[in-house]
Amino acid sequence: MSFVEYSDFIQDGDVAIVYLGHDSMMPVKVQKGAQTQTRYGVIRHSTDLIGQRYGSKVTCSKGGWVHVLHPTPELWTVTLPHRTQILYTTDIATITMMLELKPGSVVCESGTGSGSLSHAILRTIAPTGHLHTVEFHQQRAEKAAEEFKEHRVDHLVTVRNQDVCKDGFGVTGVADAVFLDIPSPWEAVRHAKAAMKKQGGRVCSFSPCIEQVQRTCEALADQGFEEISTVEVLLRVHDVRNVSLPLPDFGPDPSSQTESDAAAAEKAPPNHASVTIKTTTPPREIPGHTGYLTFATKPRT
Repeated sequence: MSFVEYSDFIQDGDVAIVYLGHDSMMPVKVQKGAQTQTRYGVIRHSTDLIGQRYGSKVTCSKGGWVHVLHPTPELWTVTLPHRTQILYTTDIATITMMLELKPGSVVCESGTGSGSLSHAILRTIAPTGHLHTVEFHQQRAEKAAEEFKEHRVDHLVTVRNQDVCKDGFGVTGVADAVFLDIPSPWEAVRHAKAAMKKQGGRVCSFSPCIEQVQRTCEALADQGFEEISTVEVLLRVHDVRNVSLPLPDFGPDPSSQTESDAAAAEKAPPNHASVTIKTTTPPREIPGHTGYLTFATKPRT
């Protein structure tokens, strides 16, 4: 099992995603002899998981069942243990596209946080790219490195525990793209520029407050970055459902009616015909602001 390569069968030591429902999933470290408790009963790893195909339907001890899914960055984002606020798929998709990431890209990131974006970057740049990720907090850096090894992507990533605003990314002239998710990204812009290749590249900064965006844009302009732009991505999911609509009854055509037809029509019961159609309805509540994404381009030097 690897987050960047698909495996058919569950093996001892894998991280699998137990799917209990659309809004209820949990990551499980598969180990011989271990058990996992769910609301549907116990899952015994040795007999219920190891050797089974990913996607299998597993019956729990109480008779209920769950699906066991192969881990992906998207599933990890919604099931990972939160050590910090994280980026979700809506922003992640925009970031990976706007940074022009592809297999073989070299990326610098700060901070690592809970690793939500890091896993998406690693899948995008595999198998020949590399991620240099910097985390200020020592315990978070150690936990992230442990998870990367557990998920078998540690050969694609280097984790550094340092202050990116003072010490930079630990590399110079190697990055195709840089991502900043720190309280004062404007202090790290010069280090981002130093880490990027002479051929140029793209940089992205995620900030929840517009004042942070303003200072970051000023720093980017001072450092010679071009094509500076800021976007906010809001997700609006429409629900698809069946609705029944009554058909209008305009009555008989008077020009073609005889007196007997008119009398019969008056005595006839009202027509309650209806038609069932599929339609979409906008959500009553929309998730609000997450953060601003500021993008810029370093020109070739």
